[in-house]
Amino acid sequence: MKIDGSTFLVTGGASGLGRATVERLLTHGGRVAILDLERSAGAQVAAELGPHALFTPCDVTSVDDLGAAVDAAAKRFGPIHGLVNCAGVAIAEKTHGKRGPHDLGSFTFVIQVNLIGTFNCIRLTAARMAQNAPGDDGERGVIVNTASVAAFDGQIGQAAYSASKGGIVGMTLPIARDLAEVGVRVCTIAPGLFDTPLMGMLPEPARQSLARQVPFPSRLGRPSEYAALACHIIENPMLNGETIRLDGAIRMAPR
Repeated sequence: MKIDGSTFLVTGGASGLGRATVERLLTHGGRVAILDLERSAGAQVAAELGPHALFTPCDVTSVDDLGAAVDAAAKRFGPIHGLVNCAGVAIAEKTHGKRGPHDLGSFTFVIQVNLIGTFNCIRLTAARMAQNAPGDDGERGVIVNTASVAAFDGQIGQAAYSASKGGIVGMTLPIARDLAEVGVRVCTIAPGLFDTPLMGMLPEPARQSLARQVPFPSRLGRPSEYAALACHIIENPMLNGETIRLDGAIRMAPR
């Protein structure tokens, strides 16, 4: 899939990994719809990035929101060629702790946003991509999801988060197989410790401690490095059905 001249949706595109991906896609000649919550900085980001960026307010768990966002992107830029799923939430809560059992509502919320929200975006966007004229090798679209190393190395307090990201990993191959007949590729990136706004909320000593856990390079990942991999997946037609760890070889300890 050539980025230049193609149209992409990026969920969670107003900040962090999503914003870095939006910026890189634009740099390579793409047109990008930023899907993020209405209260996000999405409108400001789109205004800063120019006419090939569009902010479309969207809750990824909402069928109506997502349908309206896809319609707006298609109306502005034409057929949708790619989707990068970066929207997500995280909590820290033990299965059983000092306050008793894990709150079921918070567990459900994380699954709803991270796993079901990702699938909602995939299913509705893939339906649009299936209508595209085929390109090289019959390709009609490409989807990049975001999991986490927590899918494999979940820490204490990450039951909900790990379950949601493990679900994304688990559905990557079957969805790639489902969509093969319409020429849509699907891959997932599992980032390690990245310097995102969520990480920025930690005190600097805590950030440094986390950075030292990464074997090499011993630092937090940069959102631009995630964006570089997302764009490589888009452009490399043989990457399909795979989850790629992007983590500097870290394997998370229990806490």
